[in-house]
Amino acid sequence: MSTTIKNATIKSATIKFGTSGWRAIIAEEFTVSNVRRAVAGIADYAAGKNPSGARIIVGRDPRYMGERFVDIAAEVLAAAGVKPLVIAEPAPTPAISYEVIRLKADGAINFTASHNPPEYSGIKFSTSDGAPALPEATSAIEALIASNGKPVAGTSAKITRNTIDPKPAYLARLKEIVDLPLVRDSGLKVVFDPLWGAARGYPDELLREAGIPVATVHDTRDVLFGGHAPEPEGHLLDEMRQKMKDTGARIGIATDGDADRFGIVDEDGTFIQPNYVIAVLFDYLVESRGWKNGVAKSVSTTNMINALAEHHGVPLYETPVGFKYIGELIKQDKIAIGGEESAGLSIRYHVPEKDGVLAGLLCCEAVARRKKSIGQQIKDLFGKVGSFYAQRENFRLTPEVKAKFTSKMKSDPAELSGRKVKQLVRADGLKVILDDGSWVCYRVSGTEPVVRIYSEAKSEPELARLATAAKDWINH
Repeated sequence: MSTTIKNATIKSATIKFGTSGWRAIIAEEFTVSNVRRAVAGIADYAAGKNPSGARIIVGRDPRYMGERFVDIAAEVLAAAGVKPLVIAEPAPTPAISYEVIRLKADGAINFTASHNPPEYSGIKFSTSDGAPALPEATSAIEALIASNGKPVAGTSAKITRNTIDPKPAYLARLKEIVDLPLVRDSGLKVVFDPLWGAARGYPDELLREAGIPVATVHDTRDVLFGGHAPEPEGHLLDEMRQKMKDTGARIGIATDGDADRFGIVDEDGTFIQPNYVIAVLFDYLVESRGWKNGVAKSVSTTNMINALAEHHGVPLYETPVGFKYIGELIKQDKIAIGGEESAGLSIRYHVPEKDGVLAGLLCCEAVARRKKSIGQQIKDLFGKVGSFYAQRENFRLTPEVKAKFTSKMKSDPAELSGRKVKQLVRADGLKVILDDGSWVCYRVSGTEPVVRIYSEAKSEPELARLATAAKDWINH
């Protein structure tokens, strides 16, 4: 499809919803016209599901043009006969998810590119259950977008803006989940880094109201996120570490651009890998809540979860990458916690969506109750179920090598790194499990010539050898 304007031809992007929505660079593919097309497809989908009067929540993170995109979405929805419920200020993705459930809305359009660099924007669509849209929903929306062969306009009539604020209800829910009096009475001091993102004024306000000392960094709006991706990874959290030193805080909690991902810094300044955070919180929830209904993890997440599930006698669910699959298990109350190594988790009786705010607060509770740092708790887990060391690496491939390797992933390797292959798992990419319990998982990107390699072994030297062998296998 293309539109001709004064002898210039503007091509419309092919809008595809990936693992967590549609994302593109602002003013390249993420344009006003393409946003209109995407929202029109969602409006048609929602109207088809609820012909008697669909209502869609429209929210955003603090990115550039966010307010304008929200206005456009409201216009397009109203023109299609769908009532827009507009969130005026940036809001965390999990808060929007909770509001969908609370208001019994037909879904939510969230303008966010999550942890992507500042030049990106995106649309996450949640269905009426507050969960990320499953492939059958996004495929239907993509088809509706593609079938609309003409430019999409909003309504010329004045829209009655129905403005909502998800913050009070969401914070009230977190107060029900997290034992804030326990944290307060422990004397724990906390530092929070929202990375200029949507969680500003959320966990810090909750902690402060509970009488828990909390300091913040990066607590202003910056559409450039300090000049880098708003990703809560160790190398981007130095200012939080410094604030922890200055205030004597024993834990630092961070969230990404839309607050669905978490980052945890321990009292000694160590960044805690998300794999370990999920394992610690799983163990903690079994201990503190007595929840033994199940645990879920994506195929690329640490097998420490497998070992803990066996240790506690808890059912284990291993899913493809994408939190929507874990969200389904939360909705069915099959799991106490579900998580992904990319720093996303949620728990029983909560939203079927990643919640970075909740993750940080639960870590504070675990430190307060157990009177041990997160690092000490990880050592305790090693004593329970053995040691696990994991890493993830991304490798760019030429299109030719990518095509060849995609074909190679269909083969059945007999050994890797001098070890016999015990099992092959193809739930998402190729996971090669070796006879000593170590493993490698290969996932090829569907949008760029990149292969992601996840490796895990019982010791750091073994991990280094395994990672080298995993890389070598790509080209041999």
